[in-house]
Amino acid sequence: MTDTGSPTVPPPASSTTSPVRRGLVKSVLSGDAVILQGQPQNGPPPEWTVYLSNVSAPRLGRRPTDSGSATPDEPYAWESREHLRKKIVGQFVTFVRDFTATSGRDHGRLYLGGTSPADAENVTKEMVSEGLLEVRQGKITDEYTTELLELQEQAKSAGRGKWSSNAGTIRDIRWAIDNPRELVDKYAQKPVDAVIEMVRDGSTVRAFLLPNFEYITLQLSGVRAPSTKNPTAPDSRAEPFSEEAKFFVESRLLQRDVQIILESTSNQNFVGSIVHPKGNIAESLLREGYAKCVDWSIGLATGGAQKLRDAEKQAKEKRLRLWKSYQPTSSAYSGDRKAFTAKVTEVILSDAVVVQKEDGSELKLHLSSIRLPRETGDDKQPSVGRQFRPLYDVPFMFQAREFLRKRILGKKVQVQIDYVQPKSDTFPEKTCATIKIGDLNIAEGLVSRGLSKVVRHRADDENRACEYDTLLAAEANAEKGKKGLFADKTAEKKDTLRIQEITGDLAKAKQFLPYFQKGGRAEGVVEFLSGGSRLRIYIPKETVLITLLLGGINCPKGARVGPGGVTMGAAEPFADEAAAFTRKLVLQHEVQLEVESTDKNGNFVGYLFVSPDGNTSRAINLSEALVEAGLASLHFTAERSGHYNALLAAENRAKKAKKNIWANYTEEQQQEEVEVQQADTSERKQNFRQVAVTDIAPGALRFSAQNIEDGAKIEKMTTEMRAAIAEHPPLAGSYTPKRGDLCVAKFSQDGQWYRAKVESVRAGQAEILYIDYGNRESVEAAKLAQIPGGFASQPAGVKEYNLALVKLPNEDYLELTLQAFAHYLFGQSSVFVNSEYKVGTSDYVTVYFDSGNKKIDIGKALIEEGLALADERREPRLQTIVKDYKSTETAAKKGRKNIWEYGDFTGNDI
Repeated sequence: MTDTGSPTVPPPASSTTSPVRRGLVKSVLSGDAVILQGQPQNGPPPEWTVYLSNVSAPRLGRRPTDSGSATPDEPYAWESREHLRKKIVGQFVTFVRDFTATSGRDHGRLYLGGTSPADAENVTKEMVSEGLLEVRQGKITDEYTTELLELQEQAKSAGRGKWSSNAGTIRDIRWAIDNPRELVDKYAQKPVDAVIEMVRDGSTVRAFLLPNFEYITLQLSGVRAPSTKNPTAPDSRAEPFSEEAKFFVESRLLQRDVQIILESTSNQNFVGSIVHPKGNIAESLLREGYAKCVDWSIGLATGGAQKLRDAEKQAKEKRLRLWKSYQPTSSAYSGDRKAFTAKVTEVILSDAVVVQKEDGSELKLHLSSIRLPRETGDDKQPSVGRQFRPLYDVPFMFQAREFLRKRILGKKVQVQIDYVQPKSDTFPEKTCATIKIGDLNIAEGLVSRGLSKVVRHRADDENRACEYDTLLAAEANAEKGKKGLFADKTAEKKDTLRIQEITGDLAKAKQFLPYFQKGGRAEGVVEFLSGGSRLRIYIPKETVLITLLLGGINCPKGARVGPGGVTMGAAEPFADEAAAFTRKLVLQHEVQLEVESTDKNGNFVGYLFVSPDGNTSRAINLSEALVEAGLASLHFTAERSGHYNALLAAENRAKKAKKNIWANYTEEQQQEEVEVQQADTSERKQNFRQVAVTDIAPGALRFSAQNIEDGAKIEKMTTEMRAAIAEHPPLAGSYTPKRGDLCVAKFSQDGQWYRAKVESVRAGQAEILYIDYGNRESVEAAKLAQIPGGFASQPAGVKEYNLALVKLPNEDYLELTLQAFAHYLFGQSSVFVNSEYKVGTSDYVTVYFDSGNKKIDIGKALIEEGLALADERREPRLQTIVKDYKSTETAAKKGRKNIWEYGDFTGNDI
């Protein structure tokens, strides 16, 4: 049957039926045609179409068909239909048949109100008197026709309805909406007046939006009723309770004035809510068991998803209709409490956390109804040559993990256990929970940023997040905003990290070592640990993954895990305790690194600092903390470190307290150690070299210098290189610099070419080191050029030195100290340096210059002026100069010079 925009018309009643019938007006087809309903008989009630006799109404326009275009309304067709609709739809009327046409249609009179036609209102007369029907005069004019003609003349005289000079409403109907999303955006989720024209099934209607007459098909948000039989598909079957659900909606909404809120689209249909003064039809359907909630659109429902869930829950509990065989599912959680407060100790990828409960026990929880970002075939091939790691190689996995880590790691959260997902062949049993910190549902925070998606549970699966609908709404907003996982593929590739893994690659480790040594403390995040002193750390600034071995200590080693997960060898005593100590203190925390060297396997060796409270001035040295806890001992390499004294003091305290590995420590052992230290009779070597200082590093007692005898060679080489460049000028942009490259660059101060090393390249800017002079600057990468042949093989003309046996003061005097240090160095044409010791590859020297007949030791001068502290070293060969520096420091303290003006801030006031 062709869809005309009006409800399905039932066949006319047989002429053998009673001439007087009483029924409920289901709908009005036009100003002279009505569909009536009888009494229900074990199902939806019978229907019949009746026509008003002796009159005709203006014809309503019809929608286009395959065989023809749309037809327009006749004048006053809409007013006629609407007047009758508002008057009688949903009312009980009495129909008196006058005759049955040859087409089988019953024609007669409709009476509204009263108990019989005698005391009821004749609907036809009222419509004629309003000028909304035209009397059809037959060959024989009876008394009834005459009466109608008189009423028509009165309407004409009064200029009512179609007899007026006004043409009335001629609808300009949009039968088809080419761009549904455009219409949704136009109305901006505001209520729109509408008339329901047809009920296709319990959750799908067709309606006119007023006053613009957009004809739409609307699916109710958040619910689905059983489908009715499709009349155009012979094999289709009606689902159970489909006709009952359809009748339920028809009897309440068909041809009623409502308001519609357009919330989204589904293919060419609209998704939305219907607002009616008597209640929400979606809730009513659910409450009566005529429909079920659907997750994909429930988050769109204007009235809120919870009301719909509650209505469905009532039907489930009463086992109404669609729920007659309902059996509730069990969460199967056997824990003591389903709601509790706990501290987050670890974030696992982006959908699980480890929490520590109040009794100290730990529990792994997965976020309820959350699905991790998934890898594709392309994702499994890392962008750099290394092992595939989902955290870095799956788009948005790292961003999701970081969102959780930064917000909840180390903090107390509220946990609500929702369900336990049973073990399967692929996955172990999972305890799933909703986790909040304050008012923030962290799962919602992930989804709203497009960093995770929501699991689509089966309709009969009640094991889901307690705020599942909130998650669906957040996902819909993220998808609308094209955030994260919902962005296009270009954005997805852009947000994929390009991580280099240096572990096990000695060549790469050596390449990065100068960066770690010269750049001060590097910042990173501890991603994994395989023992108390072996950690894998991600360095965000350089997007590299390194393995750090804690320097200066011996830490008990755990059992090695071989191929297939087989444990090889036994763990050393306290290895597990040391690993647990380190895990609790630093795992997934932001840390700072002091790298000293590398080992033969490409691992870095150095010190790690963590600030549990975020205050870097109170950072904890992990090596020192392990030693203090009796979970590590001092290694001889600690003597080359500036942290030696602190480590030694920590070890002595652990020994005295007999902590862990020192539980059986005795005084006899301590005496043996002292004797071994005294046995070292090596002498300090003095081999001073004359150098010219070219640059001083900011914020440190570190400088770059050339050997005096190399100065002329460097100048000659630089002149020859510039001549070669002038002979073959480089093309701008022809050279693409990479980290570690040797190149040439124009120094910003004089515009001349110098040899340089590329330390990093980011966003078109290159950080470079002038290898013959030691200064650094940032330049446009496009302005760098390839170094001419033959000039790359010559060694760097400058070397970097650190001032030995001297420590910087606190920040209050730091600037003053650095100014004095620069004055001493740059105030001389040359200075003399002597190598005293190394820390990693860094050279620590004493420095002096000639002042008349005196030799001025710069380190001692700084200490003497109260601008620096003496640093203690254990090497016997250095003890003479160490004592000299310490006595100078003591004198500065007594004189209350500069840093000592308020006394001894080190706690050893004299």
